[in-house]
Parts: sequence; structure tokens; C-alpha cells
Amino acid sequence: MARRWSHVAGFDDAPFPRSHRGDVLVVGAVYAGRCLAGVLSGAVRRDGRNSTAVLIRLVGESRFRPHLHAVLLQGIAFAGFNVVDLRALHEGLRLPVLVVARRRPDLAAIRRALLLRVGGGKRKWSLIQDAGPMEPVAGLHVQRAGLSLEEAAALIRATTWNGALPEPLRTAHLIAGGIATGESRHRA
Repeated sequence: MARRWSHVAGFDDAPFPRSHRGDVLVVGAVYAGRCLAGVLSGAVRRDGRNSTAVLIRLVGESRFRPHLHAVLLQGIAFAGFNVVDLRALHEGLRLPVLVVARRRPDLAAIRRALLLRVGGGKRKWSLIQDAGPMEPVAGLHVQRAGLSLEEAAALIRATTWNGALPEPLRTAHLIAGGIATGESRHRA
């Protein structure tokens, strides 16, 4: 029997200046079918290590949690290099988690940056490796926990109806950008 993907939360971080230090806004758009059912927001530390705990708290303590079928992330890191522990997020929420990217990331450049310029970079690189390879599916690249590649494709198809990205991610991106800069810009 195929899984249902009607109730999904998608998370993205807000844009911030390169010189910014401190907390960065993270926004979640919660969809029930094609209807925006709610918005979640919190803050994670720039290049920190609290993104997993913040996401578990935001989703786990929300009124939406009992109905959710999956969580989508726009990339595996928020606020620069605050890398999400994909397995811990999946286990903490007991929900499938799908990391989505438009393009395959340059892992060699990410590794160099983490190991040479970011505090705790070795641990963060390990989290990226533990999440598994970026796999092409439905015109995007994904990392996943708690769902098969076929289920990931079905989840993307079920939640994408306006552009290339799943609507919960597109909406979270637009909301986060609008709050942080006063107006959303760039394509989601």
C-alpha cells in the first residue's frame, strides 16, 4: 500500500548577510493537501549545531505534528553550516525526512570549507556523509531518512504543483525571505 503524503511541512532558512553572526530565522510551511495550513518559525545559530534540536522542537510541539506525513528540508544545513542530523531528526519525529536540492552540491568544496573554516567542521562533515549520497529523483537531488527512493519521488510529485520544488519548500522560502528582507526575492 502506498503512503499518503497529504500533510507535509517544509523548512527553509531566511537570507542573512555574510557578516552576520548569531541566530538566523528558520520557517516551516505546513500543508494539508494543497492548502497552506500553518507556519512554524524558530531560530538556529549561524554555523552552529542546534538545527536538529530546533526542528524537532518546532515540529514535535506543534499542533500539526499528529497529522504530518513527512518533513522536507531545503538543503541539509541551515544558517550557513548548521548541519541537520538527518537520522536523529527522523528518529526524533518518527517521520520520513527528505532533504531537497535543485543541483547536486559540490561536496569537495563543502568538505574543504567545513574542515578548514568552520568550528566543529569534522563532526558536521560526518553528519553530511551519514545522511547518504545525494540521489537524483524527479528532477531534483535528495537525501532521505525513513523512506525509499520511490517514496521520495512520490512525495515530490504529490507536493509539487507550482515550479520545480515541492510547494511547502517554495512557500517556506518565500515567507522567510519576505520576513528577513521585507520582500521575497529570487526564485524558490
